[in-house]
Amino acid sequence: MKQTTLTYKLVMAATGLFLCFFLVIHLLGNLQLLLPESEAREQFNWYSHLLSGNILIKIISYVLYLSLIGHAFYALVITKKNIKANGSSYVYDKRSQVSSWNSRNMGILGTIILIFLIIHFKDYWYEYKFGSLPLDAKGNKDLYSIVISSFQQGWYIIIYELSFLALGFHLLHGFFSASRTLGLYHPKYARVVRFFGWVYSILITLGFMLIPIYIYFNLNAL
Repeated sequence: MKQTTLTYKLVMAATGLFLCFFLVIHLLGNLQLLLPESEAREQFNWYSHLLSGNILIKIISYVLYLSLIGHAFYALVITKKNIKANGSSYVYDKRSQVSSWNSRNMGILGTIILIFLIIHFKDYWYEYKFGSLPLDAKGNKDLYSIVISSFQQGWYIIIYELSFLALGFHLLHGFFSASRTLGLYHPKYARVVRFFGWVYSILITLGFMLIPIYIYFNLNAL
């Protein structure tokens, strides 16, 4: 049983670290949205076309999909195993004294992120793959227009911001948990791991949160 749980945690750690890497690439691509409108449209649509047409990128995208599914599935399996193992034998729950808030609420955070991903894939990925998008001046599908349109809606931005706050807390705990599972959280460089984990989580979270806010207020000010 312990060996099986360890295997699940290793899968969680591996898929989680791959998703962390993907988030960096995704953020760098999305930062193009902050460019002036004409330049942003051309570059972002070209970038989207590159991601959908390159065979290497397609292979990586399949790894991404499998990582998302595997990460969510094994998270659910581990959670159910923990609940079953703990049962109701603990009358007093003192975890709050030794663990952080986000580590005790990874299930809630993960659920928020999952709901957001469903919305995100529906609005962007599905529309790009199967929708009837107009073409820009370069002949690429105009995904930029859909993104900008969604970021002009206050309710969508609220969902987006809350989801990335949840992701930030999820990343912070997940990064440390993965490093421990993979044996990287050694006392000699624990401070370095913690520092990198905090910096990474903050930059990714704030980076994604900045984009819709900037677009919303910048466009509405025009």
